[in-house]
Amino acid sequence: MGASRRRTTAVTDSGIGRRSILRAGALLGALALAGCTATPDGKATASATASGTARPPHATFTFATAAPPSGLDPALATDTETHRITRQIMEGLVGADPLTSAPTPLLAESWTQSEDGRTYTFTLRKGVTFHDGQPLNAAAVCANFDRWYNLPVSARGSDNLAYKAVFNAYSDSPDLAVYKSSTAVDEYTVRIELATRLTGLIPALASPEFAISSPKALKDSDANALGVEHDGQQISKYALRPVGTGPFRFESWEGDEVRLAAYPDYWGDRGQISTLVFKSMSSPESRLRALKSGQVDGYDLVTVADVGDLARAGMQIMQRDPYSVLYLGINQAFPGMDNLLMRQGIAHAIDKSALLEGLFLNGTKPANQFVPEKLGVSSGSVTNYGYDPEKAKELFKEAGYDGAPLPFHYPRHVTRAYLPTPERVYAELSRQLTAAGLNIKPVPVDWSDDYLHGVQGSGDRALHLLGLSGTYNDPDNFVGTLFGSYTEEFANDDAQLLSKIDRARTLAAGPEQTEAYTAISDRISTRVPAVPLAFPISALAFSPRVAAYPTSPMLHEVFNRIQLREQ
Repeated sequence: MGASRRRTTAVTDSGIGRRSILRAGALLGALALAGCTATPDGKATASATASGTARPPHATFTFATAAPPSGLDPALATDTETHRITRQIMEGLVGADPLTSAPTPLLAESWTQSEDGRTYTFTLRKGVTFHDGQPLNAAAVCANFDRWYNLPVSARGSDNLAYKAVFNAYSDSPDLAVYKSSTAVDEYTVRIELATRLTGLIPALASPEFAISSPKALKDSDANALGVEHDGQQISKYALRPVGTGPFRFESWEGDEVRLAAYPDYWGDRGQISTLVFKSMSSPESRLRALKSGQVDGYDLVTVADVGDLARAGMQIMQRDPYSVLYLGINQAFPGMDNLLMRQGIAHAIDKSALLEGLFLNGTKPANQFVPEKLGVSSGSVTNYGYDPEKAKELFKEAGYDGAPLPFHYPRHVTRAYLPTPERVYAELSRQLTAAGLNIKPVPVDWSDDYLHGVQGSGDRALHLLGLSGTYNDPDNFVGTLFGSYTEEFANDDAQLLSKIDRARTLAAGPEQTEAYTAISDRISTRVPAVPLAFPISALAFSPRVAAYPTSPMLHEVFNRIQLREQ
């Protein structure tokens, strides 16, 4: 056969888009809305205009985060705070529109796709350099794809890395791998070959885990060798000093503070900020105090308890459309949890409306499936386990539950987009499950004690609280990431579900694929590997200094696009 026919994907650069910053006094009613479109009140400084910045970066901006990063190598990280920082330093081939979340050009100016969906050809931007002065070219992109594909077992850390979720397997399992090869066609053209169609490839490449690193920096820092202990975790030297093409370059990481500086040779709009500081503050109260006192200019993950104080202090709140899911994980490797009747009973024991009351921002909705409504593939036929504690008790009895303690792991001293107050959420869930007849054994774990890897690995755990914040615009980001392969988090050995997910990923976008994803949601609901609890609203708070902030449901928020008012 001859060369595959290709179709050109329409791609254009996207601007910041209009989002609203709400005065906190108006937020009490406004948070019931799903999204915001009003223009910010006040004027941005003269240096920030629709056509770019007249002045070079000159401002310092400090942002409070809920936790320190686990490391600064995005390919080996699964936590939001790592990716919040690396998004400033590094860029991928594909970006995301701030309003629609649709894929947009970033390091790739355009791309084409073969008719069979197995070959993608990317045309790169010219004149882009990494922060170490090395050029961005096709060879650099290929080096990154080859690194991900050939990642040694010792560097993978867990089963939950994005590369495996998207491409299914590494080079040590070539028969299972979706990725085949990357080729530098010429200096600025890259061809990616896949073993099978992967409809969500382009949206997935907008995920921060697929940011392009300097190959020289990867080699010089031995990026795949996790030989450095940092805050009790093993990371590489590269994870302490990443090098990308983004608007900010790494300066330092000392204690709870990461400092970045505007990259003078950045190819795009450099914005107003010359020095960017991320300070980790684990408690919502400390972040609120820091904003009110002027120590920071903004923070993420506003809680219900923050709103009144923010209103009285004249601060602003920016709300995101919901794109995360909170769930109760069930470990089927724990004795008794492999019994479907037990898992169904747990689902019936939970009153989701009561769980949300007073613990989540207005607009948060109960979840009966794992795919957010935004993606348009929600199923109306999922099994809906209505709150019925008596039914739960009957199912536990039928399953033979004898009152044995069930260790329930939950995080402490952290705030996540899907879990604003983990201790209080645990307390309410524990109360409900106990009322239905379960013997719950609380196992609180500090987030900083590697809670994430703890509940995603093997262990003496029956239940756990966790969630997923989506990073790209495709349903596979949720069902594929959570249930597309066997993981120790759920020990869910459901061959039929795996087969359904593998098939859906290869279908062209359209009614057939939508039907496939609704069938996946139905299957998950009948097998109950976990219980979806909520699609939480998340929000950020800012001082009056901030005129505009590029909110994104998928957290594609790059700080060169912040606009500041005159001081």
